[in-house]
Amino acid sequence: MESHHKILLLDDDPDVLELYKDILAQLPSHPEVHTATTGARALALLDAEPFRLLICDLKMPRMDGLQVLSIVRRRVPEVRTVVLTGVPDEEFRSRAYALGVDLFWLKPETQQNMQMFLECLESLLGRDATAGFRGVQSKSLMDIIQMECLSQSSTVLRITRGALVGKIWMVEGELIHAETEGAVGEAAFQRILEWRSGTFENLPPEPDHERTINKPAHVLLLEMAQAMDETANPGAAGAGEELDHRKTVWKLSALTREGAEWIVSVPEKGVPEGWGTQAAEESAKWMRQAGELCKRLSERLEAGPLSHIEGCCLERRLILLPWEKKTFLLSWPPNWEAHRMVEQSKQIVASWDS
Repeated sequence: MESHHKILLLDDDPDVLELYKDILAQLPSHPEVHTATTGARALALLDAEPFRLLICDLKMPRMDGLQVLSIVRRRVPEVRTVVLTGVPDEEFRSRAYALGVDLFWLKPETQQNMQMFLECLESLLGRDATAGFRGVQSKSLMDIIQMECLSQSSTVLRITRGALVGKIWMVEGELIHAETEGAVGEAAFQRILEWRSGTFENLPPEPDHERTINKPAHVLLLEMAQAMDETANPGAAGAGEELDHRKTVWKLSALTREGAEWIVSVPEKGVPEGWGTQAAEESAKWMRQAGELCKRLSERLEAGPLSHIEGCCLERRLILLPWEKKTFLLSWPPNWEAHRMVEQSKQIVASWDS
């Protein structure tokens, strides 16, 4: 009996699912197409049976496409992934590629574009999942800097735009200094990021250089992105939604850079949030129970407030960390050193809502 590749199509709009299910039936390989309207449902299907390709929208309620992609990359890395979106944003395109997607495609508006899209999908279905490189698109300066941070590079980036020259110093993925046209530190970094075009080169690292930038890289980059958005599109419709979406991207990138697998945030009052995991509600319930148990034990022993809780199993190490008016649960690889895990967890949490 002939077997066909399976495609999972994820979108919160049922009409879009029906439309593209019919379109994908035109592929020469005649794949078996399944659909899901939520990220949780898509992940459950991916856990239950093998799929060759996941095609998902970016903006969806509760768990957006970037969250799903982050989880899929970790849990089922052999699945090819495609973003199909109506959001024409180059930065989101680069963020999606940074999460490991194979193809980022705007929803086709012409028959020619649709045919190109189908040809790309057919190519992905036939490609050996263990060979080849992920897609690479033209990058903005912000993308380049973030990629250097994620790879924990030590380098000096020299950026040139006409007669303007700027330099950014990085040590093990951290921004430590920037200078251009008489400005230094964060002011210089922001001025360089405002350049829309130019060239760059990697110079040898200078790890002993004076440090003038102390904020975590992802926090500083998000602040710069927000400032540039407000300058370029003051009061634009949907600006708040775009900013929230971008914050999700940067938070996922921060987890990747530090080496954490996922994080759940539980406020004193309100709904828990999870990044990189679909089990936010279940985790929050356990976090509240553990926190209350430790609080009663602390009162009985007169041991003072809870600092943190560490736990481990064969699959991961966990740390529960109270912080201001929220409690955080972070997951780390099982071989992570306890001391390192605690310190890095504190660094992530300290900058999480900045």
